[in-house]
Amino acid sequence: MFEFAWPWLFALLPLPWLLRRLLPEADSAEAALKVNFLDELEQLSGRRANSHLPDWRQQLPYLAIWLLLLCASARPQWLGPPLPVPASGREMLLAVDVSGSMDYPDMQWQGEAISRLQLVKHLFGDFIEERRGDRVGLILFGDKAYLQSPLSFDRHSVRIWLDEAQVGIAGNNTAIGDAIGLAVKRLRERPDNQRVLILITDGANNAGQIAPLTAARLAAEEKVRVHTIGIGASVESSGMLHPSGFNPALELDETSLQAIARETSGEYFRARSSTELQAIGELLDRLEPVRQRSTQSRVAQSLYAWPLALALMLSLLLAGRTLWPDLAGHWKARHAA
Repeated sequence: MFEFAWPWLFALLPLPWLLRRLLPEADSAEAALKVNFLDELEQLSGRRANSHLPDWRQQLPYLAIWLLLLCASARPQWLGPPLPVPASGREMLLAVDVSGSMDYPDMQWQGEAISRLQLVKHLFGDFIEERRGDRVGLILFGDKAYLQSPLSFDRHSVRIWLDEAQVGIAGNNTAIGDAIGLAVKRLRERPDNQRVLILITDGANNAGQIAPLTAARLAAEEKVRVHTIGIGASVESSGMLHPSGFNPALELDETSLQAIARETSGEYFRARSSTELQAIGELLDRLEPVRQRSTQSRVAQSLYAWPLALALMLSLLLAGRTLWPDLAGHWKARHAA
């Protein structure tokens, strides 16, 4: 189907005529020689005298150029058939702990020991890519919480931001409350039943200005559902000590994470291995299945280049017709000399 995206631009059609009528004539402020028999001279030379206002036949090429420019400006486009676009309508923020303990290599991926943050990148990168129809954003938190990527339909870019996250980039401590508070700030303007935060951490809150439970109550008031994930191998399977002398597997504050989830009508999950973390991602897909009615979209193919190209070609032809007699006369004069 053909249509103009901005048809109101055709209201500018009489603009050149109005300007010609309303604006005063240009005055060059130079002396001019007035010849009473100019008409006779032009007739003898085979040229027709231009009247003060050209007749409609002389104006036709210029009117055509103006119409073509208006057509290009009105954005002509060809709309394809309507296609269904599924939309879940969820506004989902992923808050990832990047404190120092997330570098602890107690997780397994394809038979190799990797850090906790690396495992989150592997599994939740795919999780982000599969959230078709959702707007996804990313928060990184350590000593403070930072919005790394705002809510966006560009899931691939959000995944890239997650892949580029580094341990310690936001400090070595864990500000869980600040991460929740920042998420609430970003989600509070979104529709009530679509605000979701997934918080992944391996430690306890030991930094920031907001207590986790206080932030959770604020999230509950703003109807932000918080799903919390505690990551890290169990004490029995860890068997490794951090260089500072303590076992990071003991640092996880499951009680607080459970309370945060309970306060906000969310769920708490414990991820001790890659298998468990992958299952958590699949379960989150089932917990947030609400889909809005699918919308329809048409693929629009822009056609403005055609009238614009025609206007340019016609302008060049008019310029050539005007300049050709002078150029031809100059060329003949040079060869005659």
